[in-house]
This record gives sequence, C-alpha cells and structure tokens, in this order.
Amino acid sequence: MDRTAQLIARRADRDIAYDPPPAADSPHAGAARVLEENWTGTSTVPSRGLYPHQWSWDSAFIAIGLRHISPLRAQTELEALLDAQWGDGRVPHIVFNPSVPLDAYFPSPDFWRSSTAGRAAGAPRTVQTSGIVQPPVHALAAWLVHRADPGLSRARGFLTRVYPRLAAWHRYLLHRRDLGGAGLASVVHPWEQGMDNSPCWDAPLRRVPPAPTRSFRRADLDHGAAEDRPTDLDYGRYVRLATDYRDGEYADGQGLFAVEDPAFNALLIASEHALAGIARELGATGTARHARAERLTAALIDRMWDPASGMFLCHDVRAGGLIPERGVSGLIPLLLPTLPRDIATTLVGTAYGPHFGLGRTTRLVPSYDLLGEAFDPHRYWRGPAWFNTGWLLERGLRTHGERDRAEALREAMLDLAVASDFAEYVDPYTGKACGTARFSWTAALTLDLLHDFEELMDSKGGNRE
Repeated sequence: MDRTAQLIARRADRDIAYDPPPAADSPHAGAARVLEENWTGTSTVPSRGLYPHQWSWDSAFIAIGLRHISPLRAQTELEALLDAQWGDGRVPHIVFNPSVPLDAYFPSPDFWRSSTAGRAAGAPRTVQTSGIVQPPVHALAAWLVHRADPGLSRARGFLTRVYPRLAAWHRYLLHRRDLGGAGLASVVHPWEQGMDNSPCWDAPLRRVPPAPTRSFRRADLDHGAAEDRPTDLDYGRYVRLATDYRDGEYADGQGLFAVEDPAFNALLIASEHALAGIARELGATGTARHARAERLTAALIDRMWDPASGMFLCHDVRAGGLIPERGVSGLIPLLLPTLPRDIATTLVGTAYGPHFGLGRTTRLVPSYDLLGEAFDPHRYWRGPAWFNTGWLLERGLRTHGERDRAEALREAMLDLAVASDFAEYVDPYTGKACGTARFSWTAALTLDLLHDFEELMDSKGGNRE
C-alpha cells in the first residue's frame, strides 16, 4: 500500500504509516482521496466522467502533487505518459485507455488514427494517442518528483530513463515547432496551449472554416452545461484544425493556425532550467541548458512583451503581430527566475490591477481580462479561474519576492479547492464551482500548496541546481 492509499484508509490502518494521521475530513486526506479515485493503475485521469483518459499536462501537475504522498506513483505517472511518446519527440496530449468506450470522449482514437496517420512521425503502434501536444511542464515535474525522494529515484533509475525522452521532447518543440523563426515554439491548435477556449484564439480562428456540426458529436455536453462550454462554431473550428493536421500526417507548419503563446514558452523555459538540474544530477553539465533558457527568455520578451498592456501577449505567426487580448497566459512568465525586475514588477501590477483584480475584486486570477468584451465568469477559459494557473502565478510571486501576496493567493486557493470539492475551475468573483468536481490537478496542486515551496526557485533568482 503506497501513501496515497494510506491517507484514505481507515485511521487504524494508517497510524503507523502516516504520522501524525490527518483527520478524515482534512484537506490533505480529501485531496489524496480524489487522486486515489481517479487512479487507473498506471496513471490518473483528470476526472472519471468528462476526461476518462490520460492528459499530458494534467499528468505533469498531478505528479507534482503526488510526489508528496507517493513518489513512486508520481514517477509512474510520468513514465506512463512518456511511454506513449512519438518517434519525432512529441508527447501527445491524450493517451487513450482502450477499455473506455469510443463514444465516451470526442475526439476519440478513431478520429486521431495515430498509428496510421502518425506513422511518418513515429507514432507508437501499441497505444492510441492524439496527434497534438500540450504545454511542456514535464521536465519541471520530473525534477520536482526526483527531489521528493532522491534515493528512490536513483534506485529506480528514474532520471536516467526519462531524461533522453524529455530532451527529445524539447528538441521537437524547439526545432519542428519554431514556425515563426524566432526560436520559440508555436502551437498549431488551441487545445495544445491548454487554455482551449481563450478569447486570445478568436482572431486566428476566424481564418478556419468550421467542420459541419453534423460531422461530430460533442461528448463534453453530456457532462457540462452548454453555456459553460465552447460554442458549436468554435468547436467546429477545433475539429477542422485537428482533421487537417491528421490528414496531413501530423506534419508541422502547414496549418492555418500557428500562434506563439507566452505561457507555453514560459513553461518550456522553466523546464529547460529543470533539465539543467537533471543533467547535473546525472553527472553532466547543465550550462548549455541554462544558456538556452536565458536565450529563450530574451526571445520571449522581444517577441511577446507589450509594455502598453503591461503583460505578454500571444503572437500570431500567420498574420504577424501581437493579438490584443489579455489572457492569464500573459502573466505566467512571472514564473521565470531571470525575468528582468522591471518586467516582473509590471506583471505583478497587472495581476493586481483592474484587468485581473487580484486582491480587489477576484478571489483567484481569472483566465481572461475582466474588462474584455469576451469576458464570461463561467464559460470555459473565457473568465473562470483555474487552479493550475493560480499555482503557477503563486510560484512566480514567490520567485520574485512577493511573499505576502503569494501567501494570500495560496490561502485563497486552498479555501476554494476544499469549498468547491476540488472543482475543475471556479467563478473568479464568488468562487462558485464550475465544470466537473473532484478534478485531479486541483487535488494534486492542493497537496503541493500544503507543503513548502522552496524546492524550485529561491526569491533571489532561483535555485538552479
């Protein structure tokens, strides 16, 4: 029995294994119970109903939380995902569970056809996956998981096995996805960035003719209210982009949609710093990776920093120029330890100013500009607050010395996670639960928020070992 199971077992069963045993209704035990419910034996689903497979960046966040109660399970989570990596280095955004009925989720494996349409790109033949990717949080997660129990990690050869795969993943993004020629990675579908329905995608999506509504069935509406989900028009455009990418055998650079996103690239940079730490642990030097991370940071600033907006904006590669929409993605680079002080200070001011309202009108950071025409406090990524973006912002605040604000955000996230039954996302004003309940990354990041935060970066520029 690992510590996840121990935490949710009866008190008599866990007195010796977990000292002191938490109360059955404690946030710690409640979060562990969610992760146990959603565990499949090799990985954790985001939720049993709406998301019944393994998702890429979900698993990274889940591993970050799992490391506190079961480092072995956290390692297994990442290993299971990387086992589905393609030959060209991409880590697919979904790894499908063959025991789940095809109609339980759309797009399903028979839509993506990874083993056939993805053959030229090296898709695995023994497991079905999607063909697109998600933000590269994985090296950061692997490094944090290793540090949770270095003895276990070394005994299992965890970093030795995952490092080459993570390095290949970054090579794919830095070479195959440098569609703008500036050294940064582009996303070729809104689902890749993770903030699927953000208003930041509205302008580039207008170039995409939607697939006919009759050509697909939206399984998401079986589990969520239509008014909280993407519209049929937006969904039709998502389907068209995915269909064209599949029919082009998942070759990069041909589609109508190509956007450089600040959060996606900030997480790539943070993971480059983490890969440097992994390299040092394995006896190599991390100097080249740190240098690459710093070059990418400079490119991010040059390409996407907008002083007039006080934050980073998405760059539309196809049309050229910045997309004038303030999404939470533009605050996430605060995570970076070498971000110039003036930019970090401006980002904090924007997060706590009228556009995002932290400390004033909102309890958690909204996913989109409160003053934007497209703001909706309940519709998917068009206003609601998510716990993973809150966690990243909390990290960024601590990294740049904003400890009081970070602590206040941490407390708000813990309060709302428990009050909402670990909701997928919440109304940023009221904290009302939205989406599905008992969501895995909300539970996992709750566990992380209940522990110390000095593991990744110090407030003077980062622990870069």
